[in-house]
This record gives sequence, C-alpha cells and structure tokens, in this order.
Amino acid sequence: MRVLMVSDVYFPRINGVSTAIQTCRETLAREGIDLHLVAPDYGGESGGEAWISRVRGRPVPRDPEDRVLDWNELRRTVDAALARGCDLVHVQTPFLAHYAAHGAARRHRLPVIATYHTLFEEYLQHYAPFVPAPWLRGMARRFSRRQCNALDAVVVPSQAIRRRLGEYGVTTPMHVLPTGIPLARFAAPGETAPGERGKDRARIRADFRAAHGIGSERPVALYVGRVAAEKNIDFLLEVALLARQSIPELLFVIAGEGPALAGLREAVAARGLAGNVSFLGYLDRNTELPACYAAADAFVFASRTETQGLVLLEAMAAGLPVVALAVMGTVDILGARRGALVPEDSPAAFASALCLLLGDAPLARRLGAEGRAWAAEWSDSALAARLAALYREVVAGRRREP
Repeated sequence: MRVLMVSDVYFPRINGVSTAIQTCRETLAREGIDLHLVAPDYGGESGGEAWISRVRGRPVPRDPEDRVLDWNELRRTVDAALARGCDLVHVQTPFLAHYAAHGAARRHRLPVIATYHTLFEEYLQHYAPFVPAPWLRGMARRFSRRQCNALDAVVVPSQAIRRRLGEYGVTTPMHVLPTGIPLARFAAPGETAPGERGKDRARIRADFRAAHGIGSERPVALYVGRVAAEKNIDFLLEVALLARQSIPELLFVIAGEGPALAGLREAVAARGLAGNVSFLGYLDRNTELPACYAAADAFVFASRTETQGLVLLEAMAAGLPVVALAVMGTVDILGARRGALVPEDSPAAFASALCLLLGDAPLARRLGAEGRAWAAEWSDSALAARLAALYREVVAGRRREP
C-alpha cells in the first residue's frame, strides 16, 4: 500500500509532529506501507531524502522556525505525488497542508484522513492574548469541526481529545491511536543506548554531567520539549523556587528551544534562580538526548495542553521517574500512576512530590522500573501495526462505496 503524508512541518523543525512522522517512516515499512512525505523546505538544513518532496516557503512572522508554504508549489507537488500512484492521503497538520491534501485527494478520488495533533482551543490564548477568549474558543472549535468532518477518518492520540472533538460536533469516525516510541533509542542506560555502545549507566551519566558542568551528585530535575508558553514552564520555575528550600542544590535542566526561551531566561534571573536552572538548548535525539535522560534524577512536566505527551514515555523508557500534571492528553499516560507521581495542579503540591521523589531512592527505583514496563506497552512497532490496519480499513471502505 502507498500512503502520501502531507505536513506543514518536519525535521529539521523539531516538535511532536515531526517526531510522529519520523516514527511512522521507521515502522510502517515493516507493515507493508510505502510512505512518501510532502513537507517544507528549510533551506540548507533539509533535503536529499528520496522519500520526501520539499516545498518552498517563507518564515512565519514572529515564529521564524516555521514556514508558510508556497500554495501553488504545494498543490503541484501533492498532485504530482498522487499521480505516481497512491492508495490513501494522511494529513498531519491543519494549515495549508490540510487544504492542499484534501483537495487533491478528492480530485483523485482517494480517501483522506488526518491526525489531530494540536488542541488549538488551548493554544490560541497564548498567541493572541488581546482577542477575547470566548471568541477564540468558538473560532477554534468551528475550524476543527469543519476540517474533521470533511475527512474519511480522524486519528486522535488520546481519549481526552476524542471526547473534546465529540463536544465540538465532529461526527467523522475517530480512532484513538497514540504515536508509539522507539524503545531502543531511549533504552535505560546499562541496556545500551544509541551512540553509547558498550558504556554502562554510570559512565553515560558521568560523561554527560561532566560535559555540561553538572556535579556528579547534584540532584537534577529534567524538562525536555519545546520551550513555548503553552508548555507551562513558568510553573516549573515556581516549583524550583519552592523545591530549593528543601533541596538547595537542586538543578532544573531545560532541554529544548522555542519562542519563550528569552522570556524564561529573564524570569530565571528575576527570580534569583540562575544557580538552579540550566538551559541546554536542542539535544540530538539519537545521541545527546538519551544521555541527558540518563544524567537526570527525575523528569518534570507541567503542560496542560498536550494531546498526548510522548516525552513522558521517552523519559519512562529511559528508566527516569516522572513528576507531572495529568491534564488533557497526558491523562492516558499518567492515569495508571505507573512510573510517575501525579500531584495536584499547584506549584506547592508539585514541589512537595518532587522533593519526596528525590529524597527517597527506593521510591525512585520502583517508579523507574514501573515506567520502563509501562513505556514498553506504547512501543512504535505495536502502534504502527494498528495504524497500518486503519489505513487498510479506510481504503477498503472507500472501495465498497457505490
């Protein structure tokens, strides 16, 4: 089966959508799916992969990491890809890629599905704070309802998102299919991690800490992800202020890049947290990131807008105990309370849970073991098989239509 994916974003732009597409590429081939992708051209950093057709674009105002694709070139590229033969179109983003892919699929009489990665109702308030919140919510709901109801199927990463779209009035069949994680990439050090063959956990941990000037015994709480307002990282700074009263040497490590980085640096300085917060920037997912997980003592996450929260599973797969808020899509991962402490939604409760974890080595070991077992149930190979089955079901259903 041949599937065309179309997206307004892909590597080298780093986010959850890019990661999900990469995971599909690496696993669907084993399920007999021949995948081709239409995605933005970012200049010298992208290109050269035969399975990807890149489309020119211009930087998004105030967010130069992203691209507004050239509409005419995008339409031509999608049409050309479908003309080479295709069974189904899978849209990964709701912007120009959605409209180009949907229109081309209908012209070629092909089924089209989409993955609903982003709950815009929760995001827009961070980027348009001067627009009345009720108007923004209504606009986001109408936008999502129209797009989803024009499709043959919608893939959602969690039960919470399925319920929310149902409240919007989405009637298209929805399928809960989380994005799996490549367990081997985030295997607990000591089991062998990519780029660190033959090294044990202690050596990986020591090497990473030494490279970044972190003391070998210093307690480290790690956040990995996009550095953006919707990730609620400012909440974690409040947690840091409270937690260091009990653990003065505690270090919060923030690994990632994004539009909120400058503001967070200023907030750290203003709160007097310069000695307790370290910004590492982007880490290579195949080498540096697994080592970073190994070097930490706990993973912290406070986003209230996630549709899934894959990074939680990455941390668990690495054997790292988690302290996180269970809100929206993360409930599916955290609701089982396996590998994680889930405090109430307040900095004080969160700080208390973090200090408890860091001061109780047996608890940390137990949560680490639980998390590894839980993450194994979310493997990319198992979930790719379910996605491939959905592709075949949708294609077969379209062929049965009169």
